[in-house]
Amino acid sequence: QVQLVESGGGLVQPGGSLRLSCAASGSIFSSDYMGWYRQAPGKQRDLVAGIGSGGITTYGDSVKGRFTISRDNGAKMIFLQMNSLKPEDTAVYFCKAIVRGRMYWGQGTQVTVSS
Repeated sequence: QVQLVESGGGLVQPGGSLRLSCAASGSIFSSDYMGWYRQAPGKQRDLVAGIGSGGITTYGDSVKGRFTISRDNGAKMIFLQMNSLKPEDTAVYFCKAIVRGRMYWGQGTQVTVSS
């Protein structure tokens, strides 16, 4: 069993920055995939950024060059550094892990970009 807890969301002005954290507990290894997804009201949940075995990263097209995903394997955590935030980045951000073929989600953290 794996549990994921996100933190770091909040309200930020356009052009600002936020750093999200996801803490995992349970039997998860550095080779297991972890990632960030987001869901705005009335829209589907989309990939923001993922990190897999060997530290290979993937990003959604809309965040490339602005967001950076990183991982602390010892602490079983991933982070999402979000810079140059735009109003369209407003969404609930979810942490996801895939461990031995099973998918786990956190409860989500709200990010609101507004002046």
